[in-house]
Amino acid sequence: MHPTCQHLSGVSLDEKTSKKQDAGKIFLEEVTSPPPDQRGLKRFGRILLIPVLAVFTGLVIGGIFIALTSENIYEAFGRSFGAGLIEALQTVGEAYVALFTGAFGSPVRIITALQSGDGLEIRRAFNPILESLVTSTPYIFAGLSVALGFRAGVFNIGAEGQIFMGAAAATFAGYALKGLPGIIHIPLALLAGAVGGGIWGLIPGWLKAKTGGHEVINTIMMNYIAFRLSDWLLTGPMKRPDSFSPVSPMIEQSAMLPRFFDDPIRFHLGFFVALGVAWLVWWFMFKTTWGFELRTVGANPFASRYAGMNVARNTILAMTLAGALAGLAGANEVLGVNHYLAMAFSSGYGFDSIALALLGNSHPLGVVLASLLFGTLRNGATPMQVSLGIPNDIIMVLQAIILMFIAAPAIIRTIYRLKKPTKEQPVANFKM
Repeated sequence: MHPTCQHLSGVSLDEKTSKKQDAGKIFLEEVTSPPPDQRGLKRFGRILLIPVLAVFTGLVIGGIFIALTSENIYEAFGRSFGAGLIEALQTVGEAYVALFTGAFGSPVRIITALQSGDGLEIRRAFNPILESLVTSTPYIFAGLSVALGFRAGVFNIGAEGQIFMGAAAATFAGYALKGLPGIIHIPLALLAGAVGGGIWGLIPGWLKAKTGGHEVINTIMMNYIAFRLSDWLLTGPMKRPDSFSPVSPMIEQSAMLPRFFDDPIRFHLGFFVALGVAWLVWWFMFKTTWGFELRTVGANPFASRYAGMNVARNTILAMTLAGALAGLAGANEVLGVNHYLAMAFSSGYGFDSIALALLGNSHPLGVVLASLLFGTLRNGATPMQVSLGIPNDIIMVLQAIILMFIAAPAIIRTIYRLKKPTKEQPVANFKM
């Protein structure tokens, strides 16, 4: 362009070039940051509203299922409609009282124990809530695993297999390394669990980045390989010599996560480790350049590639980190709870973690809160079944209903007549 033309246009060639180079950066900031009217406390409230209403609605529908599965209610309705309605309300109320008492403890017993000053009674009174925290701990690790993948645009459905591999690696480090002090042995065993799960996540991540293989299919296949591999290990190289059952040797005392109270209270250091890891994930994802790149790739891989980001490298990194977090869930169960590895030791933590990530909006704080919810529900289910004979599967139904409402927020908005937000950012960018 002629200098005169440049002068008349009011914009130099260098300025145009600079603006063009900044366009990609500005666009990436737009797609990875919340809209202005959703920042701060107001945005947090809007994010939290749908999950809270989903949980409440799930409890209401769960109460209906409890009423439908109770024979006493049908007998009461046979006498009169009023008697049946009263019996239904009473049964549902008793069920939820048993559920929350089993999860948090009896307020009367807690107050009585505190007034008595008896340390043993106080520990027993608080044991239900402490046991709920124990149950919630692997959920936190596994939920963070899936949530990190969602933020990076990958669907890590292989958390269950990564939990098994992390548990196997942590178990081996726990009993094979001898003579180490706990301050060294515990971090090494946790690191081994993270590495075991990380390797199991790296493989499908590499396949997706280099060959285009979809991570959902690959992680499902890796789950089955992990299940069968752990079975072979427990019947072969890792089998306890003096046992007929397929279990591993007990880990060394120095590798066990410290417990804060005597048996039978199982509350251990792993809960605080999980909270620390959740903070680290938040810091990594929202305060570092690598985290920004992962979120940007998840929001729009094409714009990320245009901005010069390595999409393949970030995909591999995301799956590896997700696998490492799931591996820590397995390591936590071995080092803090079981102290050995057995077949089918994980009761679906990896699969439940998908619901946790959705319920927590793929944010570390949301995942922690969702994990505490699922942990308390799971811990309170057994007392509800023992005291009232209500099937334990009701809790699984309750969790499924909550997940359904989280996955379909339009239903909640319709029920409670909520306005649809002007702009929603997708949790992950899935491409089949």
